[in-house]
Amino acid sequence: MPALLIKNGRVIDPASGHDGIADVWIENGVVKGVGPGLTAHGASVFDATDLIVSPGFIDMHVHLREPGFEHAETIESGSRAAAAGGFTSICPMPNTSPVNDSATVTSYIVEKARRHAIVNVFPIGAITKGSTGEELAAIGSMKEAGAVAISDDGRPVMNARVMRRAMECALSFGLPVINHCEDLHLSAGGDMHEGLESVRLGLRGIPGVSEEVMVARDILLAELTGARYHVAHISSKHAVEMVGFAKARGLAVTSEVTPHHFALSDTDMRPYDSNYKMKPPLRSVADVERMIEGVVEGAIDAIATDHAPHPGSEKMQEFEQCPFGILGLETAIGLTLERLFHNGRITLAHFVRLFTVNPAGILNLDRTDRGPARGTLAAGSAGDVTVFSTEREWIYDVNKSFSKSRNSPFDGKKFRGGPVATVVAGEIVWQA
Repeated sequence: MPALLIKNGRVIDPASGHDGIADVWIENGVVKGVGPGLTAHGASVFDATDLIVSPGFIDMHVHLREPGFEHAETIESGSRAAAAGGFTSICPMPNTSPVNDSATVTSYIVEKARRHAIVNVFPIGAITKGSTGEELAAIGSMKEAGAVAISDDGRPVMNARVMRRAMECALSFGLPVINHCEDLHLSAGGDMHEGLESVRLGLRGIPGVSEEVMVARDILLAELTGARYHVAHISSKHAVEMVGFAKARGLAVTSEVTPHHFALSDTDMRPYDSNYKMKPPLRSVADVERMIEGVVEGAIDAIATDHAPHPGSEKMQEFEQCPFGILGLETAIGLTLERLFHNGRITLAHFVRLFTVNPAGILNLDRTDRGPARGTLAAGSAGDVTVFSTEREWIYDVNKSFSKSRNSPFDGKKFRGGPVATVVAGEIVWQA
């Protein structure tokens, strides 16, 4: 494998505290060194002058739809969208067909990714068989096959006793439990956030409390069991406050937010445009501001896209009939720079931390028992690098997306800053 030398970039590695102009030397798929004036005989050279060089970005929440829904996305097409978004590692949720609730399905995803994906793919296994919320899945065997966490994402575990047992089991295997927090009785029939906008549009509402009561329950169970618990796509202000409270109590509780939940509110929705329908729904302006504050304060640990592709034949229906979810991989960096960095809410080091060392730590990807560590550029770590610009202007054209689907509310949006090159195991797999 040829060596790669990334020269003259501003290298930001929060895991090691490095922030300065330097070179990154990658050989045989791992980082050999970081520092000024490096040379490597025969290495390919990438000039990163005026660019930011960071550990490879990790998206801990995507939907690749394979197996079962390849008409919407495949492991290959999703990995290409990820690379174009600056991500070197992605973690697909288990709501496939069949559900990823066994070592057989986990192994299929791992092997398919090995053959066809251009980025790293780390599957997340189901909490319960068929994600029905009734009987625990084969958690231990899924971990052995490559699962890095468990979740029934899209189908919240409503039964508190089952969730307790899942936490106890996951704790014994050293896996985090990720929950889609939604009380299905409170949200039943809803299509958008419950508030003035839902009344104005005549659409059924999904109240913020449907998320908050589940977050509260799971935090109590996490304290009871000692499990590592992670809130997926957090969106309501009181949920953020509860996660902050749990952290203050010393509990192993973490959370993620999607870019669309801090970039858009329900007032930004185009009436009845299905590209604005997602779950959790776009919340109020107050909720959006609390998401940003949660990132600033540290209650929110990571940014994840919840990339959820749907083909036009399914998405372009009446608002009440179409499925929830939007694309997210290719717009995440641009939206985060716009909403969090350019307006001075967070530093670049904090920005990088949200995509690298934090998700790596939550998913144990910073450990070396499954290969080189990720989320850092320390010597011996994985040769995964994200190169991005804070100033490059570009326009997102959804029709040129690498995804097989086109369901994004950001088509035609002009961004200031975004990915420039994506490096996986020392190989440039995408370049602007």
